[in-house]
Amino acid sequence: MYYAAYQRINAKVGNMTPGTDGTTIDSMSLTRIDKLIGALKDETYQPQPARRVYIPKKNGKKRPLGIPSLDDKLVQEVIRMLLEAIFEGQFENCSHGFRPSRSCHTALMQVQNRFTGAKWFIEGDIKGFFDNIQHNVLIEVLRKRISDERFLRLIRKFLNAGYIEDWIFHKTFSGTPQGGLVSPILANIYLDQLDKYIEQYIANFDTGKRRTSNPAYFKLKNERCTLIRRINKGKHEELKQVRLQRIKEIGANIRLASSANEMDNGYKRLKYVRYADDFIIGVIGSRKDCEKIKGDIKTFLSEKLDLTLSDEKTLITHAQRPARFLGYDVHVRKSNHVKRNKLGHIRRAYNSKVVLRMPIEAVRKKLFDYEALKLIRHNGKEKWKPKGRIKLLNNDDLEILNAYNAEVRGFANYYSIANNSAALHSFRYIMEYSMYKTFGRKYRANIGRITKKYRHNKDFAVKYSNQKGEQKMRALKKSK
Repeated sequence: MYYAAYQRINAKVGNMTPGTDGTTIDSMSLTRIDKLIGALKDETYQPQPARRVYIPKKNGKKRPLGIPSLDDKLVQEVIRMLLEAIFEGQFENCSHGFRPSRSCHTALMQVQNRFTGAKWFIEGDIKGFFDNIQHNVLIEVLRKRISDERFLRLIRKFLNAGYIEDWIFHKTFSGTPQGGLVSPILANIYLDQLDKYIEQYIANFDTGKRRTSNPAYFKLKNERCTLIRRINKGKHEELKQVRLQRIKEIGANIRLASSANEMDNGYKRLKYVRYADDFIIGVIGSRKDCEKIKGDIKTFLSEKLDLTLSDEKTLITHAQRPARFLGYDVHVRKSNHVKRNKLGHIRRAYNSKVVLRMPIEAVRKKLFDYEALKLIRHNGKEKWKPKGRIKLLNNDDLEILNAYNAEVRGFANYYSIANNSAALHSFRYIMEYSMYKTFGRKYRANIGRITKKYRHNKDFAVKYSNQKGEQKMRALKKSK
């Protein structure tokens, strides 16, 4: 298992970052692994405190990150593999964070597929989740499936290992080691208790097999059937055109009406999806129901997991207004647009469907983060203008092109499932002309001269030589 763990972490670039012991993955050896196994057997192994650094967050603040020592990385990866083998099969289908073959996209697609017809959204926000995981609670949760106390003591050692910042040691009394390889699955095991609670809550909340019928809808259908029957009998031919016109009017009204009573208080549904500590709930019910659900979840988190649900950030939003989940705006569409189904019947195919939208402010913020955008106000209107990036001027041509390609590809891939993904064209356009201006500033030339210099057929491309001395060319990735 240690050899397998080494192969897993060896391929990751971040594992070349030294921890508090100053070593990297390059110094690992079979002898060192044997010593590690021996120390674990006699329980003399003691994890070293992580080296704390800070990385920028999306909101401008900084997130603490702990960098474990080399030995600790390897042991944590083995622990992670064991925990995944034990717990992965028992996790709920609504959980998507840090799990094999799951991602933000699978969570969002589940929302889109399962939240159809929702009337309300509850956006879940747990205050400082990763810093407030209670060690005793976590160990008790682990103990439900694991009877090996030596293994549990090893996990507790990692939880209590602490961190070093500015050469000062700090103890850790709660939370999981951020940056540790074992932290994500420990967080999932902890919040799996919430998942199971909500699954049971759903079983008690859901009411009614189906909504009651809408009398107005069936009145129209019956009238249409009567008219069609009279036409088929051939009686009163002089009224045929009038009846046909009325049938056409009824058909239009039927398509705009619902066959079920959407205000039926006897029909309730609750859907839930979680990614790490972010979760969203879709409710078919009343706002009062949502307030009770929010209160019950808050009580469960406080009493059972010793966590705090943020009242300010846990929002209850009407489903026709956007709720924010994993960087997407989520809302339920109200639409009278129709199309034919597989049977050839005309239906309101888009009504009550969940829409995932890329927020325009996400585009603007990302462009500002890359320093590729400037805003100009003209006649009271805001205009977006690309600008060159000073930080890239000292890079060579290929490095500049690679940076832009990677940034455009990463952003476009994340929002590729958005229903308004066509809005990515504005992001690509700004980034493309920002790159032209960056080359222009580097070589003190205008955009026309730059595009002419690097033009190859219809592409903007940079020529370079690989390690074998072969001449290669890399082009700017264009939008499809």
